[in-house]
Amino acid sequence: MKFKAKGHIFDLDQNPIITGILNVTPDSFSDGGNFIDEDKALFHCEKMITEGADIIDIGGESSRPGSDRISVQEELDRISSIVDKVKTKFDICFSVDTYKSEVADEVLKLGADIINDITGLTYSEEIAKLTFEYCAGLSLMHMRKDPKTMQSDTKYSNIIFEIKDFLSGAIRKAVTIGMQKESILIDPGIGFGKDLKGNSTILNNLNKFIDLDCSILIGTSRKSFIGQINGKEANDRLNGTISSNVVALINGARIFRVHDVKENRDALLVANEIIRSGEMLEA
Repeated sequence: MKFKAKGHIFDLDQNPIITGILNVTPDSFSDGGNFIDEDKALFHCEKMITEGADIIDIGGESSRPGSDRISVQEELDRISSIVDKVKTKFDICFSVDTYKSEVADEVLKLGADIINDITGLTYSEEIAKLTFEYCAGLSLMHMRKDPKTMQSDTKYSNIIFEIKDFLSGAIRKAVTIGMQKESILIDPGIGFGKDLKGNSTILNNLNKFIDLDCSILIGTSRKSFIGQINGKEANDRLNGTISSNVVALINGARIFRVHDVKENRDALLVANEIIRSGEMLEA
């Protein structure tokens, strides 16, 4: 399977794709405020690229549980300059994490290759039209309600069926507009309206999403469900993140959104090679 975003083509049958997180927000759950300064943001971007990031994901609005929405202008004020300079300074595929069509339009003009929509087109279907017009990639995520309220309802009668049905509908909206499935990523939304059992069920059943014919993106990095398991604070969840990503890789994920590029890349490359080169024998 291949994933295409503008001029970038990723062969997902070879190595897993690593997306490095660049949050230019004051309130993200584990790195809020660290990269508001533009020089620090660009230095961190360069560091992640050096460590092997295939994609950089730039976010200007926190989506941590309980967070409030910000205006279009505030989001653009936070990210426009960074987007412009990342495009100018680095030869890297990069995405922008936004659900607002006005923000998507501006960053696509500035050169963004992918739009990462955490609402899966429920906030604005215009996102799909814009990504199609710019020949960009589109990441569609499942989320219940919004970040402010999403953790108030984490019970599902059949979590895999509900997420798959939602993502199937989101894909259908994008394809109807004209997008090709090879330019669409699907993300079941780990931690977005899910509890520990729900997140674990998703990771154990990612293979149920393979027949949607879109590449699977997973974002478990430093999330609270890992802390519920190992008792670690957000910035001490690297080992747990790697463990969850290896499980996701085994079950079909191909793109991994992470804070710690080098360590996750090393672990996933080894796990991927074992999976690809090993042989399953009869008992």
